[in-house]
Amino acid sequence: MNIAQAPVADATESNPPNAVFIPGGTFRMGSDRHYPEEAPSHMVSVDGFWIDRTPVTNRQFKEFVRSTGHVTFAEVPPDPKDYPDALPHMIYAGSLVFTPPDHPVDLRDYSRWWTLLKGANWRRPYGPKSNIKSLDDHPVVHVAHADALAYARWAGKDLPTEAEWEFAARGGLDGTEYAWGDEFAPGGVHQANTWQGHFPFENRCEDGYPRTSPVMSYPPNGYGVFDMIGNVWEWTSDWWAPKHQADAKKACCIPQNPRGGPEHDSHDPSLPLSRIPRKVIKGGSHLCAPNYCRRYRPAARHAEPIDTSTSHLGFRCVTRPGRK
Repeated sequence: MNIAQAPVADATESNPPNAVFIPGGTFRMGSDRHYPEEAPSHMVSVDGFWIDRTPVTNRQFKEFVRSTGHVTFAEVPPDPKDYPDALPHMIYAGSLVFTPPDHPVDLRDYSRWWTLLKGANWRRPYGPKSNIKSLDDHPVVHVAHADALAYARWAGKDLPTEAEWEFAARGGLDGTEYAWGDEFAPGGVHQANTWQGHFPFENRCEDGYPRTSPVMSYPPNGYGVFDMIGNVWEWTSDWWAPKHQADAKKACCIPQNPRGGPEHDSHDPSLPLSRIPRKVIKGGSHLCAPNYCRRYRPAARHAEPIDTSTSHLGFRCVTRPGRK
């Protein structure tokens, strides 16, 4: 089903490089068929906006750092006062790196495959001995929310809202399971960089990539946007809420350009001593697998603390014609 389109915003105000104009429209956001945080599905409307054709790459982020001298969150030792639950020997500059075990593990314990690796950052995505010399066209990773927002502001852009991101990801299709339709791999052809095999110990790499892939390695969606699904998760600007709002009672009351919940409700209730708020991330990544985290869908969403950076999390930017 095609997404109902609203009057197109004035796309002539700006023409950001490496961006696609997404006409405004009304669509059904979320899903009632998968994880509880995606429900309830509900109608929302968004105005037209420009969105980056691809996630921000290492080459682009390198230019930003060269121009501004920006130091990412992962490169700065944390303040112990901000992490009262942390052991002293765990307070160091670093980032979360996927480290696969070689055998089946309890999927409820993510510490079996995530390691807070000292010295891991966007320049050294897999630790101090790694580099990005051959990864210029891969999405930048190990960026915390503040790093993504700093880049966006430097570029004269912003981070997308969850609704904008999901609308763009659907590519003009409403209600389909994936960004390209209802079949995961039509004709046996992979449409996104995801995990094949039993996560986290068996990666068959049937799509050709054990970790991130160069942007534009897979077909674009109906709007001409690449990598909205798989490869890396992407930051949005919305604070996390554990579920969506229900449908408006009247068609005239459909939310226009909706935003997430309040910041104070976004904290993780399982960590009462840590008051780090969380943002919504979207799109899934190369680590999403059929047996774990089936979040390689436009409706899928996850909570991410704003201070957290990982080897499978990046971002892209938007520009809103006539809007701040």
